[in-house]
Amino acid sequence: MTRDDIDDTSAPLIEHLAELRTRLIYALAAFVAGMVACFMVWNPLFNVLTHPICSALAERGQECGLYLIKLQEGFFVAIQISLVGGFALAFPFIAFQLWRFVAPGLYLSEKRAFLPFLLASPFMFILGAAFAYFIITPLAFDFFLGFQQAGSLGAEGGGQSETAGITFHGSVQEYLSLTIKFILAFGLCFQLPVLLTLMGKAELVSAAGLGSVRKYAVVGILVLAAVVTPPDVITQVILFTVVYGLYEISILLVRRGEKTREKELRAQGLWFDDDEDEPEEGPATEPEAEPRP
Repeated sequence: MTRDDIDDTSAPLIEHLAELRTRLIYALAAFVAGMVACFMVWNPLFNVLTHPICSALAERGQECGLYLIKLQEGFFVAIQISLVGGFALAFPFIAFQLWRFVAPGLYLSEKRAFLPFLLASPFMFILGAAFAYFIITPLAFDFFLGFQQAGSLGAEGGGQSETAGITFHGSVQEYLSLTIKFILAFGLCFQLPVLLTLMGKAELVSAAGLGSVRKYAVVGILVLAAVVTPPDVITQVILFTVVYGLYEISILLVRRGEKTREKELRAQGLWFDDDEDEPEEGPATEPEAEPRP
């Protein structure tokens, strides 16, 4: 290879790196802008995130109040909300920059195949986050608050009987971390159909293969439900049912993609069944008799 050949092959690499740097700068700028915007309105965002716990406390006739355990805790709460909110706000633009970087290297058919998954991913994440916010967190907080008890002071058999009260005095940062954990966990779990369908499109997995490891998937989903959700049987059953349902939906989507690909290959005359690949055996012939001396 001559020096001119080396220069010619290195030029496209430099152009790709420059393009990647430009897209990363745009994505980072969008994230910072979204973070600043969320920091300006972190109080209303915090009020939205605390709605589940306030509703659970209101049903018990308790006042909704969270406490700052540390002096700097309020500032870090605002930063945490800004980080998560800024990423969520800038994600469409970040995904667009990713698409602008990848799209020039794809064929038209590949663009048509990849674009639906790029659009479905944020939709499924929002669906999972909404499921966690409106269904899972109220059940979880209701379970946790059920361990409270009212204190009392009374006479029993001529003596004094005291009962210690157990009342929720939550930390702002701990509550926010728990709520964000629920939202992110369910948002990521709802990416399962998108991920498996995309892997099936790339022929990395098959419907038959996913069906054959179904029992292992059940065990994995049970472990996930035990780790992500609190020790509440109802919440764990809901998470297991939802994620396992998504797994079965993924198998159906992968199978549908396989049938579509098979139909297209058959139309082009490029599909061969397994039976057609095996050479046909002709009728058995008797060995020729050796000539007698």
